[in-house]
Amino acid sequence: MRALVSAASGGLFGLGLLVSGMTDTAKVQGWLDVAGTWDPTLAFVLGGAILPMLLAWRIAARRGRAVLGDPIPERPAPLIDARLLGGSALFGAGWALSGFCPGPALASLGWSGIGGTVFVLAMAVGMIAWQAARRRRTAVAA
Repeated sequence: MRALVSAASGGLFGLGLLVSGMTDTAKVQGWLDVAGTWDPTLAFVLGGAILPMLLAWRIAARRGRAVLGDPIPERPAPLIDARLLGGSALFGAGWALSGFCPGPALASLGWSGIGGTVFVLAMAVGMIAWQAARRRRTAVAA
């Protein structure tokens, strides 16, 4: 049942990204080009994502368990530190340069051509390298 719900959720998320235009790199870069030919249409996508999540968070706060029975984890403390700011800056720079962020990149992998494939491979290498560096840093600290 968990695999079915996961597949349905991922498919719905991918379809939403496709329909909203988030997989179109030119549209995303147009949204981020506030000093040039700014395309404000993705503001509706962002607003359309925030509103249902506000409702979902309110419902989740009242429940002790998820629909499939797993406990709902506690919300993390709202900590703004150098790691968050640095990661946000890297994410934003990568999004602006490529027009992709992880979800839309995976959703468009089948048709995005060599550029999308290179992005996903580079993203995977970066994730693996970060995990290795974190494990090494933890081992050195111990």
